[in-house]
Amino acid sequence: MCANVIVAEDDAKQAELVRRYLEREGHCVRVVGDGLAALDEVRHQEPDLLVLDVMMPRADGLDVVRVLRAECRELPVLMLTARTTEDDLLLGLDLGADDYMTKPYSPRELMARVRTLLRRTRRPGAAPAPEDPVLRVGALAVDPGRHEVTVGGGRVECTPGEFRILAALAAQPDRVFTRQRLLEELHGFDRYIGDRTVDVHIMNLRKKIEPTPRRPVRLLTVFGVGYKLTDPEKGIRRA
Repeated sequence: MCANVIVAEDDAKQAELVRRYLEREGHCVRVVGDGLAALDEVRHQEPDLLVLDVMMPRADGLDVVRVLRAECRELPVLMLTARTTEDDLLLGLDLGADDYMTKPYSPRELMARVRTLLRRTRRPGAAPAPEDPVLRVGALAVDPGRHEVTVGGGRVECTPGEFRILAALAAQPDRVFTRQRLLEELHGFDRYIGDRTVDVHIMNLRKKIEPTPRRPVRLLTVFGVGYKLTDPEKGIRRA
């Protein structure tokens, strides 16, 4: 699949390396060197993927993700950074990044993650898939074809990673999913990042679908096992 990819990286050598590997796999690549240019390109091109360095002039990668998610743009974002602490990783994911790689990284691993994000993310403008039913768990509805989530009829904006987790849980309500199983929903069987990634997505989802996120009634923790999605009124149904 040929994808339209924007690479935002102020290090010319790193940018050229990423561009060369992406083009070798048949993708169309546009390289920019700062955060504001990345925002302009995303707004004009509506790309399939943004590969985003964290440390950049004018606006850093974290600011870029913050703005894009505030604008309700759902394109997948793969962040690249020299920062290695867990707090940095969790901050990037908390803001809405879908994956996070630390430098130096293997080009083969980078391409594997790109393929996973492109394979598992349907472009926002894509036509709904007729075979994908709307998944309903009480007042919560997940529409895989339109990539939409509603609670009580009100639209909820989710990142691609959050949506994949929620869709997997909604497809089998009341079933307990381990963190490993949810990681597979996010990244396939190539597990590059830790269980905390799932916890961050769950925390963000609770902020969006729970009446009181600190006392969840829909997205529940099963201690020592994982997570499940349930209808607090036990009126689970499908349509």
